[in-house]
Amino acid sequence: MDEDDSALVAAGTGEGTATGGRDGLSAAAKALYAGITRGEPLGPADGPALRELLAWRLVTVDPDRPGAPIALDPQEAGRRRLDEGLRELAAGAARMAAVPDVADELALHFERAKWRSGAGSEFLAEPEQVGARIGEAVGGAETELLTAQPLGPRGADALEAADAREARALARGVSVRTLYRDGERDDPATRDRVTRLTARGARFRTLAGSFQSCVVVDRRQAFIPDHVVNSSPTHAAWHVMDRALVAFIAEGFEDAWRRADIWHGDPRRAAPAGGVGLTHRQREILIDTAAGIDQRITARRLNIGLRTLTKELGVLRARWGAPTLAALAYQWALSAERHRMTDGATGRPE
Repeated sequence: MDEDDSALVAAGTGEGTATGGRDGLSAAAKALYAGITRGEPLGPADGPALRELLAWRLVTVDPDRPGAPIALDPQEAGRRRLDEGLRELAAGAARMAAVPDVADELALHFERAKWRSGAGSEFLAEPEQVGARIGEAVGGAETELLTAQPLGPRGADALEAADAREARALARGVSVRTLYRDGERDDPATRDRVTRLTARGARFRTLAGSFQSCVVVDRRQAFIPDHVVNSSPTHAAWHVMDRALVAFIAEGFEDAWRRADIWHGDPRRAAPAGGVGLTHRQREILIDTAAGIDQRITARRLNIGLRTLTKELGVLRARWGAPTLAALAYQWALSAERHRMTDGATGRPE
């Protein structure tokens, strides 16, 4: 074999060409294969086509006759090629099928890192994180601590931790205000806590209507429940440090505070016998509530706002210990004062 044949065979050890390669066989490679089967010698320009044939395993080179490639069975070569392609497709499909699971697993970590990188807020996924951040913020409070807990304190440990934090804040001269739902007046542990901290200067109120949970420290930072991450646990929270947003959260607290009733830790008062002591407006509200009249209509008729009406309903529900409006209407239906009105002793003014 001369130097040209050796160079050509050496060049034929590559892995495909731009015109053929793994996706198909070029016309030049097909022509060369036909020539090899006829025993034709290789030419100087056959290097790229020979690389294709070797990659497809359509030819082999005898070390004793490197200039005369040997043609192999194209059916067998095709089956091998097809098997390799199918295995690659299966492996690729398996990799593609795993992509959504990997993306879902890593997405939350990425989002958390992105949220933490912002100056306005921080996402807290674990209860230990939430407790630590609130403890740190309240520990540094200088002027004011606002807390709204529509779900009530979360267990004895939470009450004890809150007691300790707020007692230290009160000792530093921090103003402490806490808003609970009206039902907490029935909880002995919460009543005891409110009585003790009220004696130290804290202020408490309860609200029968709905309000949002929050902790606001010095109107510079706030903690609110998570409403962003759909898959986050219920104890997840946001630590908000944007001053405008904190001011907005504080104003929401103030709005609920204005509608709430002062509480010094005393239990919910039982209703007087027969409902005696109701005001004319309260009787009108009870009559409309029992009749199923829309609250907006009642408010317009009595020339009061919906907030005032909601507050009156809260007072009435607390008076009878009624957890719902339906229960309140039932208690009113059984009251002696309603029976006296029905008998004509009193009623709506003409």
